[in-house]
Amino acid sequence: MMENSNDTRGINALEFLEHKHDEIDELFSQFEEIKDNGDDTQKEELVARICEELTIHAKIEETIFYPAARRAVQEQGQELLDEAAVEHQTLKDIVGRLEMAPTSDPLYDAGVKVLSEYTKHHVREEENELFPKVRQTNLDLQALGQQLAERQQELESQDQRTSQNGRTRGTAQRGQGTGSRGSMSESRSRSTH
Repeated sequence: MMENSNDTRGINALEFLEHKHDEIDELFSQFEEIKDNGDDTQKEELVARICEELTIHAKIEETIFYPAARRAVQEQGQELLDEAAVEHQTLKDIVGRLEMAPTSDPLYDAGVKVLSEYTKHHVREEENELFPKVRQTNLDLQALGQQLAERQQELESQDQRTSQNGRTRGTAQRGQGTGSRGSMSESRSRSTH
């Protein structure tokens, strides 16, 4: 199917997105394997990668795939696309909290688990409900797949340049222990008062 993600020729958009879903799911599986026995640096790096992958994936869906799908499915899939947009915002909120939270936060692992479960729910809806509707349209999935792959490469390249300049995603702002501004547990207590 997609052996080399750098090869953007002839990629069906839905297969491309499904492949990215599988890659992200694998990252969550890796986190589950290390969360209890991995060191904090290893966890932090893996979660940063998960957050980066989800952020890039959301951007390409929101800017390329969803608008094209919205035009193609017309009335029959609008509600699914509206739900997907709301789900993306929730995912971004969780990603933002994780990027700010130290691994020592008592709710850090729970935050990753919630992000994983929420992502899996979102993917199931996309793949089982939205994608079949898109397949029934006359949307050029090959051309759309190429656009998705090219934009993803651009975003990954930008993110790598940012990391190389010393502004690694999240770590510069992340708190240095308990009581930090970005704490997941503080976020919870603020929202319940």
